[in-house]
Amino acid sequence: MDLPAYVERLRSGAPPKFPADANSLEFAQKLDSQDSLRHLRDEFILPTKASLKKKALDGSIPGEQGIYFVGNSLGAQPKAVREYVNAQLETWASVGVNGHFLDMDQSPLVQWQDMAEDCANKSADLVGASPSEIVYMSTLTVNLHMMMASFYKPDAKRHKVILEWKPFPSDHYAIESQIVWHGLDPAESMIKIEPDSDFLIPTEKVLATIDAHADSTALILLPGIQYWSGQLFDIPRITAYAKERGIVVGWDLAHAAGNVELKLHDWDVDFACWCTYKYINAGPGATGGAFVHERYGKVDFVDNSENPTYRPRLAGWYGGDKRVRFNMANTFVPTPGAAGYQVSNPSALDLASVAAALSIFNKTSMRDLRSKALVLTAYAEHLLDQINAEADAAKPFFKIITPRDPAQRGTQLSVLLREGLLDNIAHALEQNGVMCDKRKPDVLRVAPVPLYSRFEDVWRFMQILRGALGL
Repeated sequence: MDLPAYVERLRSGAPPKFPADANSLEFAQKLDSQDSLRHLRDEFILPTKASLKKKALDGSIPGEQGIYFVGNSLGAQPKAVREYVNAQLETWASVGVNGHFLDMDQSPLVQWQDMAEDCANKSADLVGASPSEIVYMSTLTVNLHMMMASFYKPDAKRHKVILEWKPFPSDHYAIESQIVWHGLDPAESMIKIEPDSDFLIPTEKVLATIDAHADSTALILLPGIQYWSGQLFDIPRITAYAKERGIVVGWDLAHAAGNVELKLHDWDVDFACWCTYKYINAGPGATGGAFVHERYGKVDFVDNSENPTYRPRLAGWYGGDKRVRFNMANTFVPTPGAAGYQVSNPSALDLASVAAALSIFNKTSMRDLRSKALVLTAYAEHLLDQINAEADAAKPFFKIITPRDPAQRGTQLSVLLREGLLDNIAHALEQNGVMCDKRKPDVLRVAPVPLYSRFEDVWRFMQILRGALGL
């Protein structure tokens, strides 16, 4: 069976059925030779065994490419970032403040005041929305606060926020502090959905929680992909179910954007936020993204009034319509669409990195990336199962806590190791030039990102893991 056939099987919900020789370098290299996206790996710089030993800067950049399975925490560096950042620096050095208004010839960047809009234009396929529904601003948690300031409107009847049991801590802090800010008690207003014994939260449990609190819930805010287990939530079904009951629906897509196919507009999501430093690869702390459905971005002028009507939000200068922004007036006229939710002048340096990262996504499609990821992750799962089969049945090496159904996960497999194994395995991986994320207690998060990971990388990773386990 060739790579396209594996893609077809996995997309149809059928198991991949890897052959007996799947655990071989030859088989992995055969799949790589059939990969139509393999050239994208050359767009990235990946840390190597040698570079990981660096203790001081010396002007060098890794020439080879290591195994980088930690894109779910921080994506690898695109080569384009250096070009785009240098272009911004040259513009700043050459024309100073005029860089806000000049489109420089032979530059990959637009003028500074249009950079967020340019990134939005490049992101339509990434999140399944029109560019006018996308804005790049601030960072993830700030954007969650900005969105909740507009969309979380508790009253005496509806005041609860439904979230999951183990959100990324920053999400918990943001939700809790918003509730306190409104003078409410988190113990009464935070409804946490607990997982089943297998660490997963079934869709039916989410829907049952919505039913139990429908009349008193103002907002549901869940992760598209749960960062610890790697579970992909059924975004369209949960969204529709909650909205039918009058609940505002928001999603944190930190682990979903750039990882799985999204259709935020068609799914009728109210708002969503994501970071750009994981699967989007824009660099640590890079500018985040937000989605606001088009119905909330309308700006209505009644009888040519100078005071338009629009959805209330926390406002700032850069959310103002560019046509009147430099009139320096005190009447706020928001830019139509999600861009009207901006507050501050965004960092041109950060947006240069975001634009560089998005330029690589524009050389492919989320459908093609997802297709490759389905097979990469299934192959990793197959080899992990083979390793575990060699353990004592009473004492398995690990348990994969990510859903076995490919439709319910992204490219990450969370491996819950037997107690006491994590530190030794993490050390062995790093000594062999492999970067992989660990989350205590005892979870190894394996993420072969399709933009720059090969099937050969998956196979080599498993050989190092076998050695660390004494096999």
